[in-house]
Amino acid sequence: MHGAARGGGRRKGSIPPMTDSLGFRKKFAIIAPSTNTSVQPEMDAMAPRGVTNHFGRIYIPNDPIHNDDEFNQLMDNIRKEMMQTVDRVMTCEPDYLIMGMSSETFWDGLEGSKKLQERVEKRAGVKVSMGSDASQAALKCYGAKRIGVITPYMPVGDEQVRRFFTDCGFEIVKLKGLKCQSPVLIAHVSERELRDAINEVNGPDVDAIIQVGTNLAMARIAGIAEFWLDKPVLAINTCIYWWALRQNGIKDKVEGFGSLLLDH
Repeated sequence: MHGAARGGGRRKGSIPPMTDSLGFRKKFAIIAPSTNTSVQPEMDAMAPRGVTNHFGRIYIPNDPIHNDDEFNQLMDNIRKEMMQTVDRVMTCEPDYLIMGMSSETFWDGLEGSKKLQERVEKRAGVKVSMGSDASQAALKCYGAKRIGVITPYMPVGDEQVRRFFTDCGFEIVKLKGLKCQSPVLIAHVSERELRDAINEVNGPDVDAIIQVGTNLAMARIAGIAEFWLDKPVLAINTCIYWWALRQNGIKDKVEGFGSLLLDH
């Protein structure tokens, strides 16, 4: 047959598809520390049909963290590798970038977060969803003002989180820092421990609970907790991915992760 391409291949001179065959709605690039084992499975589970996630890893060693100095060294390790990771993941030509690490996005308060977003967007050439702006937007959906916060950080990291939310006009009523002893061990925090932390930061004067630290696997338990507490319980990975979807005009309701992805 004249002009037919052999083996089902594209005919010479034909026009290639204008969209990605799997990510035909949107392709999301996601960067996360190499030690993080929670972001990828949680965000992959949230992806609607036609939205694909493409991961780049920020190389960091799994060094022990026992104090503020060692936590600061972790942050330095992330900063040294972050922009190179952005460069690598952008070669797949995604539509949007997700920061699958949250500690750096809270650093130096609201002003520091804005400056980081500007730097990353300039480097990537696309818009970005970060834990800082996503969590703020999610809390505002519920009209929350007084919040309980859960982190995996050392006190120096907790203070940065406290500064950010205070800058944004929220009052932190209670904060629980889990002081995880290494980057990998953050993902070892059990659902029972997370349940206990949720109960610890809850109270009648708390409008909503939010968890930060993307390697804490809390997306599903946060959704369950909303049923017994009858208030918003927001996991950072859910907030970040929800914000990415909504910023890209994708309004799909995603079950299993609480009211944010179902109702907002």
